[in-house]
Amino acid sequence: MERPHRTPAPVPLGLPPRAVPAVPSEARKGRGATINPSGRFERYRREAFADDWSDPGWTEGGGTEYVPPPIRTEVSVDATKTIIAYNQSPDIGFDRSINPYRGCEHGCVYCFARPTHAYFGLSAGLDFETKLFAKPDAAKLLEAELADPKYVCQPIAMGTNTDPYQPVERSFKVTRSILTVLERCDHPVTIVTKGALVARDIDILSRMAAKNLVWVGLSVTTLDRELARRMEPRAATPARRLAAMRALSEAGIPVGVMAAPVIPAVTDHELESILEAARDAGATSAGFVMLRLPHEIKDLWIDWLDVHAPMKKKRVLDLIRGMRKGKLNDGEFGSRFRPTGGYAGMIRQRFMIAARRLGLEREGRPLDCTKFKRPALPGQQLTLF
Repeated sequence: MERPHRTPAPVPLGLPPRAVPAVPSEARKGRGATINPSGRFERYRREAFADDWSDPGWTEGGGTEYVPPPIRTEVSVDATKTIIAYNQSPDIGFDRSINPYRGCEHGCVYCFARPTHAYFGLSAGLDFETKLFAKPDAAKLLEAELADPKYVCQPIAMGTNTDPYQPVERSFKVTRSILTVLERCDHPVTIVTKGALVARDIDILSRMAAKNLVWVGLSVTTLDRELARRMEPRAATPARRLAAMRALSEAGIPVGVMAAPVIPAVTDHELESILEAARDAGATSAGFVMLRLPHEIKDLWIDWLDVHAPMKKKRVLDLIRGMRKGKLNDGEFGSRFRPTGGYAGMIRQRFMIAARRLGLEREGRPLDCTKFKRPALPGQQLTLF
């Protein structure tokens, strides 16, 4: 039986979040982040710690075992007034996207979207994966924006910030409501996800695929189930992602694999294996992205290494600095997605050789924008032609 999600009132911008229990750096079951640092816009910085006297995580009776208190997922309503987000970034291959949710319960510790929670006065750490915001009016907002006479059709990207098929989608179904509108309007869409739940929407996606209106990419970071559990604890297991890929392919839906992120000295040795497993599951295209550590992600990643891979920490960080101009992150346009140096070049060559050998295209075929039908809103006059 599915556990219902609590839906508290939205958290207003600028107000401090409800405090997560102060705990030391610790691996928590079902959570990716090991800390919950204050957001970068906050006036005061909280440092988490635990002691023998008051912290509820310590076992009773004088025991020495530490058991971190659980943190339940909370979902608030995002009262957004628009749903399509536009960008003019020269580094990104799309100009518009939709994110049905803010925050992501998958809990991928390396997720570059985590710092966006700082705009809500929340942490990029545990808050990002436990305090979520859903957009239940997304379909209605989308229909209104597509009906605008000035709207020009171009493919909409989903899964560019937070995952449209994270666990809360099972109950909220915001992503499915968006796809329903896009199908009705014959509007093209691309989807990137780590969620096997995407197979639930094969009925809609297969009809759109028959009109060349959809492409789906499954992101696979590792084939090691145990490593995936530690890095991306509530995402679908690698095997389930490959099974979803196979189901999509068999339904005639063009599907690709994103080896993302490639993590130096942690997952880089799996690059060819990931591409081969995806090809065998029906993928026809492939891409890869090297690990990025913008803003608070640097601290989250360093702490994760301390907890889960302390012996690899120096090697991992040295390789990252080697491809990011001596820093842990390069945020400049033109280079943030194009790491440099010998190590980055080697990964790029390995990917190109493997993709060529396996017959995987770098990009899927262009989607059709000519079929777009502008929706008619209630009370709106229909067009003559």
